[in-house]
Amino acid sequence: MKSIRSIQSIQSMRPVRPVQRSHRRVTLSDSARAFRRSSRVTLMLSAAALATPALAQAQASPPPLNPPPVTQPQPPAQAPSLHACPPRIQLDAQNDVQCVVVVRTGADGITADVSAQAQFTFTPAGIAARTDGNAIGPLADGAAVLTITLDGQSVDVPVTVAQSAMVRPISFRHDVAPALMKAGCNNGACHGNARGQEGFRLSLFGFDPAMDYVNLTRQMSARRVDVADPSASLMFLKATAQVGHGGGQRLEVDDELYRLLESWVAAAAPDDPPGLASLTGISIRPKSCVLPAGGTTQPFIVQATYSDGTDRDVTSLAVFQSLDDTVAATDPAGLVTSGQPGEAFVMARFGTFAEVSQVIVVPDRPFEWPAGLKADNLIDAAVYEKLRKLRILPSEPADDGAFLRRVYLDIIGALPTPDEYRAFTADASPDKRARVIDALLARPEFPQVWAMKWAEMLRIESTKLGVKGVHLYTNWIRDAIFRDVPLDDMVRSLLTAEGGAYHNAPVNFYLVENDPTHVAENVAQVFLGIRIQCARCHNHPFERWTQDDYYSFAAFFAQIGRKPAEDPREMVLFNSGAGDVRHLRTNAAIAPKFLGGASPDVAGRDRRAALAEWLTAADNPYFARCFVNRVWAHFFGRGIVDPPDDVRVTNPPSHPELLEQLARRFVAGGYDVRGLVRDICNSRTYQLSTAANETNASDTRNFSRAMVRRLPAETLMDAICSVTGVPEKFRGLPLGARAVEVADADAGNYFLTTFGRPARQTACTCERRSEPTLSQALHLINGETVWSKIKAGGGRLEQGLAAGKAPGEFVDDLYVAALCRMPTDSERQTALKYVESAGDVRKGMQDVYWAVLNAQEFVFNH
Repeated sequence: MKSIRSIQSIQSMRPVRPVQRSHRRVTLSDSARAFRRSSRVTLMLSAAALATPALAQAQASPPPLNPPPVTQPQPPAQAPSLHACPPRIQLDAQNDVQCVVVVRTGADGITADVSAQAQFTFTPAGIAARTDGNAIGPLADGAAVLTITLDGQSVDVPVTVAQSAMVRPISFRHDVAPALMKAGCNNGACHGNARGQEGFRLSLFGFDPAMDYVNLTRQMSARRVDVADPSASLMFLKATAQVGHGGGQRLEVDDELYRLLESWVAAAAPDDPPGLASLTGISIRPKSCVLPAGGTTQPFIVQATYSDGTDRDVTSLAVFQSLDDTVAATDPAGLVTSGQPGEAFVMARFGTFAEVSQVIVVPDRPFEWPAGLKADNLIDAAVYEKLRKLRILPSEPADDGAFLRRVYLDIIGALPTPDEYRAFTADASPDKRARVIDALLARPEFPQVWAMKWAEMLRIESTKLGVKGVHLYTNWIRDAIFRDVPLDDMVRSLLTAEGGAYHNAPVNFYLVENDPTHVAENVAQVFLGIRIQCARCHNHPFERWTQDDYYSFAAFFAQIGRKPAEDPREMVLFNSGAGDVRHLRTNAAIAPKFLGGASPDVAGRDRRAALAEWLTAADNPYFARCFVNRVWAHFFGRGIVDPPDDVRVTNPPSHPELLEQLARRFVAGGYDVRGLVRDICNSRTYQLSTAANETNASDTRNFSRAMVRRLPAETLMDAICSVTGVPEKFRGLPLGARAVEVADADAGNYFLTTFGRPARQTACTCERRSEPTLSQALHLINGETVWSKIKAGGGRLEQGLAAGKAPGEFVDDLYVAALCRMPTDSERQTALKYVESAGDVRKGMQDVYWAVLNAQEFVFNH
């Protein structure tokens, strides 16, 4: 059973009350540990009071769940298989070579590189051949099939050869610039710095190849490039450290990069001809692998695709980087070596594109998935599939009390009442959890919680919008959620808003920012989960977004007109039909273009309408995923992509297939937020206990257990009011209104500010502070918020005293109201003993109340 830990000796009832802690193990998130540390410092200041509670002690499992409406078949046992990377080969020149990696996946899911052992056969012969190691080169134009065999298994790879007699010339943009990036010449610490180094500047990561070509070949009277004697070129003398170079040695004489660059100089260092095919994307393969820990290797290859339909192997020119070297380290050639167990992603960068591949490293220990643990829905199926790969077992389901408290706090931001708790725990029906989820989704508190979350994303605050605008805007959002307005309709209303801000509340969306570039940044981050701010000044260093992308997206908001209404407080928004955004570097007027998409025809129409159509389209690659991920993060404390508003290649999702499936279901369901919440909360994954087992104790990314989360400022304030029975008075709202109903960012409440209510100055999720601080601990322990409500007349304690409640009833009622569980025998006896020793039931129970409201078990959702 969970325990609040023993009440030691409560000798003082003054406001400062320290906690003596036992050494019982608890399962805490990083934020909970920080809160515990800050509390300990404060609470050691005086004599012992009441111990804070332990969290997440496993209890009896709940009755079996009725399968939720989403279903997914249990995956069959995996058979050994053979895979080839890439799955097809296209050779378009005599010097076009493609390396092949052969991967075998065992019955246990472990992958192994078997390229060297596999046999390669071409049918018909004479079209292509295995040249050096696992490289495939052309012999003659035509088509063939490469059959790869090993131990009785085989895989076929189609091969197409064209222009086998043509030698592809070295390209500055496709060969030289990537070679300079591979050598590290154009990164921010070297010549890619905004001021360059030692008089030589390259664009950051090669985003401006035209400038790079001029600076490399035309500056310093051609000393950097000597076409008559390439080896005497300053670029080689410095890069090979034959003369002084601040960046140290970057090349070895006669290595592959050196030979490529020297050949280009020897060919008179030509620029690329007009009409050169442009790079359209890259891929890294294999897309995922599962390796044993401790030194197992796996090679990766990178392919680039171009606008003329060709592709090429650019592995030797790609930059490789592991996002966690302790799990999987990579060398410059893309050979990954496994380290300690865990999950890592290997990034490959070429040109302006970057892609990642998942590497799972598993421990060398026996592992068996429980036969009875099966998935009844797509969420559990996806989570279980990855946990199997990681050899992690999920925790047991949370008990009824923990589940009820969690789901109430998450869906409606409130604690269940003691009567609701007793009715739920007494209910023996197998579908009771599904029924309580449905009931909570129908309550008016649900739109209040999500209106507050929308207000944070949309930065609703009175300094920009005025008090009237704040309330009209918030009420519009709350009403839309209450009426189940589909999310895509809500967003279209915001993006295309026009008219007076007091007559059409969505107009306020465009009053938060006036600059088209700032509006574009907010739209990208809020509705697509993409942070494009870096591309304002330069191409994004670790993402696909360029300056061109940034300013062409901002161009959608260049023709917004604003004028005052008759009421001087109100602004009127309209489409002016004129105006442009100018590129920071070129000062050219930029036409609107969708992020990662096409340039629409916006002649004669509001540009924002075209954007709204694209953004909310069913096939938009970001919109549905963004909001599914935001909702997921609310219920699990972290997103599938985390942070949820930082979607990028180098911040990959923990469960990409799950995110895709949920997004498709969200779109198919008409962008129904309640339906999405229902699916999430009915999953066994959401209902897991926070208690760790031997396999998942260190897992914080894969949803193998519930994470302990500190309550948001507003929810904690409302919970204190609920337990004490004493409401808080908020500015502009009637007594009894909840903290989540406060519309303005400036709530005028010290408690909410201290516990991290955001000022709504940015659209970033990071503005809401969830990390515990010493000032929070001090305020709970010694501030007026808790203590004034405990001793206030008319509250739960005073009502109980007036009704003649016995101390035992007080203790039971308090535990149920605050923690959704009955006290243990030890807790009850210790509390009653203290109340008796206090000589006054009121004073004794005030201290018991104080101790419970300062407990970790109360302050955190678990």
